[in-house]
Amino acid sequence: MSVPELEAWRDLCRRLERAGEALLESPFPQSDRDRAEGFDHLARQLLCWLGWSTGYGDPGAPSFMRQNDLVLQWGGPNVDNVYRHARIDPTKRYRITGRMNSCEQFVLALRAGFMHQPKWGTLTEITASSLGINAGSDIRILLGQGDASDGFIPIPDDAIMVSLREYYFEWSADEPATFAIECLDSDGVAPVEPVDLVTRFTEAASGVELSMSHWNRYLLDYRAAGHDNTFSEPIKVAKGLDAARYSFCFWNLGPDDALIVHTTVPDAAYWSLQTYLLGWFRAGDFAHHITSLNHRQVTRTSGGTVHVVLAHRDPGTPNWIDTEGRSEGMLSYRWFWGTDNPTVSTKVVRHSDVRANLPADTPLVSVEARADEIAARRAHASWRYRS
Repeated sequence: MSVPELEAWRDLCRRLERAGEALLESPFPQSDRDRAEGFDHLARQLLCWLGWSTGYGDPGAPSFMRQNDLVLQWGGPNVDNVYRHARIDPTKRYRITGRMNSCEQFVLALRAGFMHQPKWGTLTEITASSLGINAGSDIRILLGQGDASDGFIPIPDDAIMVSLREYYFEWSADEPATFAIECLDSDGVAPVEPVDLVTRFTEAASGVELSMSHWNRYLLDYRAAGHDNTFSEPIKVAKGLDAARYSFCFWNLGPDDALIVHTTVPDAAYWSLQTYLLGWFRAGDFAHHITSLNHRQVTRTSGGTVHVVLAHRDPGTPNWIDTEGRSEGMLSYRWFWGTDNPTVSTKVVRHSDVRANLPADTPLVSVEARADEIAARRAHASWRYRS
């Protein structure tokens, strides 16, 4: 007798096996370090997408799944964010409650799917500040086809999820935001039927496969379109957040090289520079290394410009971003809610020549000060992502 659930499970396992075999061949990165990270990433993608499809698959009894944290990363996450996603049904009504605590801003998006899926896109985009919600505020948001006078935000017909991106500009060990979602038109969790499991296992397998292949190709294509150690022209992602602009720099540095980035300060409410791993589009280890700097964390010159040093070793200067010993990777520049684009230039120098290529009044950052900087990052990340 054929058992649909078992057949769907077998299909999922076979597809995972093929995904692992694909990691041993081009176009995936092929060094020993890349291969180990690739299989680690594959295992985390299974955890992510099987979890999303099975544990968070019922829009009648939704809850927020946290992704792109210290464990479940994909698609170039912004390390100044916490990401949450919940399933929704356009025919139902929902209430989101919580408290902002130390979170200063969020973007609520109603979406047709994730970017690496065949159907995706941001359909509605609303900021906390536009709703009068700020750090420390209580949160109450209504979604669905309710009375507009009661504050209901309509759900577009193609929306399958509500996503939240919380912004943490100050990396302090303070209480992060809390969110809960409930469906106002549901009697609770629906019984799991065989057809549900088949659908969810199939969706999970596709989620893993597409995440692995899409983001690797995404990085390869952008790198091929530009020049190493140079930032691209500003990018606006079609169907992404309207407020977002990006520029990508793929570095290729020898063991004694450093990349100096000179940038004007964009007229934007938020901007940052962050590192990413080739192949997997995971963020650098931002909790234990300085792999990102945002507009609150950088040191500016007296003239208002910013000089960032991407290097394998600490140059003893402000605004160091650590490659974690990677000869190649991607440095992403993002700026949101802006009115202009930054002017950026780059220069590859010997590590010993870094200070000679910075303003004469660039201060020295001591070993002790750097250790304190990293310890503060670790404390913030532990508090932000605690269970």
